[in-house]
Amino acid sequence: MSAGQHHALCGYSPNHQLNESPAYEIASLKLLKMKFLVYKAGIKPLIGIAMISAVVVLAQCKKDPPPAPLVCDLTDIPYSPTPYTIKKPDHFPQVPVPADNPMTAEGVELGRRLFYDPILSGDSTMSCSSCHLPQGSFTDNKAVSTGIDGIAGRRSSMSLLDIAYVTTRLFWDGRVKNLEEQALKPVEDPIELHTTWPEVVQKLKNHPDYPGYFRKAFGINSCEEITKELAAKAIAQFERILISSGMSKYDRFVKGEIDLEDEELRGKLMYFDEGAQFQLPDAQCFHCHGSVTLTGNNFFNNGLDSVGSFNDFVDKGLGEFTGNPSDNGKFRAPTLRNIAMSAPYMHDGRFQTLEEVMAQYNDNGTGFVNEDPFVQQIGFPVQGHYPGLTPSQTADIIAFLHTLTDTAFVNNPDVQNPFQ
Repeated sequence: MSAGQHHALCGYSPNHQLNESPAYEIASLKLLKMKFLVYKAGIKPLIGIAMISAVVVLAQCKKDPPPAPLVCDLTDIPYSPTPYTIKKPDHFPQVPVPADNPMTAEGVELGRRLFYDPILSGDSTMSCSSCHLPQGSFTDNKAVSTGIDGIAGRRSSMSLLDIAYVTTRLFWDGRVKNLEEQALKPVEDPIELHTTWPEVVQKLKNHPDYPGYFRKAFGINSCEEITKELAAKAIAQFERILISSGMSKYDRFVKGEIDLEDEELRGKLMYFDEGAQFQLPDAQCFHCHGSVTLTGNNFFNNGLDSVGSFNDFVDKGLGEFTGNPSDNGKFRAPTLRNIAMSAPYMHDGRFQTLEEVMAQYNDNGTGFVNEDPFVQQIGFPVQGHYPGLTPSQTADIIAFLHTLTDTAFVNNPDVQNPFQ
């Protein structure tokens, strides 16, 4: 009997591997017995061979029984979630939390594990934390991030510090509206974690520990109830605790605990356009990087690229999401807290130092129609023209930016890798 005839008889596909089943070993024993019987009965050799072949083929057609169904009843694990109060400085506003994803200690712990676990990637080599490390204020300190296949993306990873306060869409281009949506995207991005959620969910269901964590966080009764939405909710809960410690030099100054050095104070006054009475120019920083979190919670064209038309922007930013040409070249303003720890800068990581950033702004933009007007008004006006800041004024701004460094946040044990 040919291999093709065997496949046809057994109902196998052409690429089925023969002799995979333990039934083949049993058939081998039967084959010896059959040979003996054929010999003893005096059956003609050709007929005997045919009989033996039939026995072997039929034995091979016996497939292994299907694997036992996954035992995933989780009801013996107690479900008693503990409400989680997000720690924040007293002078910070309350952290907004969506009603359909209340904060619990169990949800935060599950989210922290998922955030740091490479199980979310196609080849189990990268996690969310690969592009958002605590040491870089939850960036990767690269110009653009690289995914599991070694392919570089288009943009730099944004800091997640105080990300819970962002209420006007996320990512550089505003493509999602909240942290729950944001957590879903990197998994299926072909350049980032490059897998599918069905594959990830199956791995989570089969994992020895994760079903229990999902039970404790969300009260599911079976591992079959694990979903990508629950995973995203857990990750979002963890990301909401990434709040400044309130121990930066600037925060301690705000609380009246310490004084700033002269150059830091001058930088602060120029940053917030408060220096007129001290003969200091406006640096205009706070218009895009304001409020207590030092992010404008909005999207701006900050004058990086000189273009002739809206279509000339290489990266259209917000316009890529909205489809509105007037949004081309606009990007979300990141927080400037821990800015000294999160280089390189801008959406494409084009600047390595704060000095380079300030040199860009001192050029007062390009004048394109949708450019933020304050970019063109830095420094003291001279005959209707703004020449930017002087070198000493620029140094003062940078000195102030260093007062925003929050080492207590990046060293907070609650936000570190639980697997180390």
